Amino acid sequence: MSIDPLYSLSGLFVGLLIGQTGVGGGSLMTPLLILLLGVHPATAVGTDLLFAAVTKSTGTLVHGLNKTVNWQVVRMLAMGSVPATGITLFLASHIALPTAEKSALVSTVLGVALILTAISLMFRKQVLALAAERLEMLSVKQVRWLTVFTGAVLGVLVSLSSVGAGALGVTVLIFLYPRIPLAQIVGSDIAHAVPLTLCAGVGHWLLGSVDLSLLGSLLLGSIPGVIIGSEVAAHVPEWVLRPGLAMMLVVVGSTLVV
Repeated sequence: MSIDPLYSLSGLFVGLLIGQTGVGGGSLMTPLLILLLGVHPATAVGTDLLFAAVTKSTGTLVHGLNKTVNWQVVRMLAMGSVPATGITLFLASHIALPTAEKSALVSTVLGVALILTAISLMFRKQVLALAAERLEMLSVKQVRWLTVFTGAVLGVLVSLSSVGAGALGVTVLIFLYPRIPLAQIVGSDIAHAVPLTLCAGVGHWLLGSVDLSLLGSLLLGSIPGVIIGSEVAAHVPEWVLRPGLAMMLVVVGSTLVV
């Protein structure tokens, strides 16, 4: 397996941003691979999914040891996301679309997912404030079904674009579980991302859309990047990082959609 320094440098850049913002690599790595490095959209998505599975496994271990994972929430999300991932990949492999049309579909879904992620980053507090009263009226059973449905939606989005498990997942969980501490929300979202991205990544691997050399190069840069970014995060205000990242995602997402 050959290591490409340019891909490792890209992994380092994305790792730094992940460490500072908490947003998953899908919203950053996949468009970088497609737009700047010329990687085929399907290969970029498939490789990034396994990239996310490896990096978020480490995060899950840390959160698990710190008891900041609500495993009941993780199970309900997985009840929706794992079957949805399997169905999405099955349909994608059996729909006889020309390669150019498949690439266009992946790019469009990715662009929309990036824009939704940007909105969730920029307006999370405002949206939560508007929805707070209505959400309190939901029964426990309704919340559980909405959690499973959320997992299913994330399964479809992540399978097609590799985006959605991070910022979007956290935003919806804050909606549904306002009384759970934020640390548990983040930990549960990261823990759920592991089986989701692993299943989707393995599915893409079986479909032949994973580049293992690319994956190794990315991880070589991203692992130290995440560590450094996490250290820097303590010294950089969130109000500086969040708008800049959101604007970048809007620009990239709009480019992919158009």
